Amino acid sequence: MLTVSNLTKKYGKVLACNDVSFTLDSGSVTVLLGPNGAGKSTLMKAIIGFLRYTGEITVDGLSNKSREARRILGYIPEIPSLYPNLTVSEHMEFLARAYRLSDYKSRAQQLLDRFELTDKKNKFGDELSKGMQQKLNICLGLLPEPRLLLLDEPMIGLDPHAIKELKAVIEEMRSQGRTLLVSTHIIDSVDMLWDRTLIMQNGIVRANVTRDELDRDGRTLEELFFAVTEGVTSADVSHPEASASQEAEAQ
Repeated sequence: MLTVSNLTKKYGKVLACNDVSFTLDSGSVTVLLGPNGAGKSTLMKAIIGFLRYTGEITVDGLSNKSREARRILGYIPEIPSLYPNLTVSEHMEFLARAYRLSDYKSRAQQLLDRFELTDKKNKFGDELSKGMQQKLNICLGLLPEPRLLLLDEPMIGLDPHAIKELKAVIEEMRSQGRTLLVSTHIIDSVDMLWDRTLIMQNGIVRANVTRDELDRDGRTLEELFFAVTEGVTSADVSHPEASASQEAEAQ
């Protein structure tokens, strides 16, 4: 469904993504992990077509910047970008018209009900709390029912009910054969959801591992993450005081 080949992106002299390549299958959930500044958001924005880059990105065999690809590609950004003078309902209508959706109103209402926004339908974008803005952000990303959905730190600011519903939506989309790429630095928030993980550091994909491969190796996602990004062993993860002691000795 998604193929990224030799993606490189620079900001001036800073190499944000360095020759990144991977493929994601249909009906799968991939977790994109990495410390701050690893290049995760740059990668997501390149896939959605917001950035110039070198390399190639295809969605179901189509260039990611083609009109046909954009019809099946969805994006939930980390920071909601809402219109202050549009209500919640008007945001949903605006997106539906942009995607030329027909008979969208019942689905829009289901999403607003699911994420507890129905009583905020007539509130303007700048009247919503940060948590409410994020829930509307998610509803807008889900409304077109994309075949490939990118989620950048989607659970930040959400209340427990919204987190539960979002996880359920992710499971439902996977069962429908849709493909999801979830970027986060909070490992616990996605530990039960993923089929494959990509771990980035300094603009490079340092690990591309399936859940089955990790299970066979007898490691947790957290152990893999720290082994890749910090060189921490399983024993260090189980006994963080030992790792701290080793770091102190190194200093």
